[in-house]
Amino acid sequence: NENTNWGQSVTGVVIREDKVLLARHTYGGGKGKLIIPGGYVNFGETPQEALVREYMEETQIKVAPTDIIGIRFNMHDWYIAFSAEYVSGEATSDNDENSEVLWIDVKEALSRDDVPELTKILIQSAISKSSGLIYTDYQGSTKHAPYSLYCL
Repeated sequence: NENTNWGQSVTGVVIREDKVLLARHTYGGGKGKLIIPGGYVNFGETPQEALVREYMEETQIKVAPTDIIGIRFNMHDWYIAFSAEYVSGEATSDNDENSEVLWIDVKEALSRDDVPELTKILIQSAISKSSGLIYTDYQGSTKHAPYSLYCL
């Protein structure tokens, strides 16, 4: 897709009734693994909008991003992980990027061999009671809106 910003990606952990939503990936290094859904940000899209779109495309679940629980970056790209609230929908595979979408007990997900380390770390971050980066209302002072500010 020519609208894809290959240097920016997002993911989100959705926990509902002590279960986390995971999707069994169908390609790449995560093939066959249960991971948290996510994907690339499109040009002109905020990371939050990208997360909502990716979840809907991959799982048919509507989510609302809340706090940032992790940031991964290197010389080529960045990846922001959000916690997100379940809004609506029935978990359904897209039969493309994933072969199944499951609500799995959080404790079980953290102990499974088919859940990669990064997914486990982000689930732990989402359930952590520590204060991390949280969304703060911020309007900004230039024409380059919308702004997103996350701070301690």
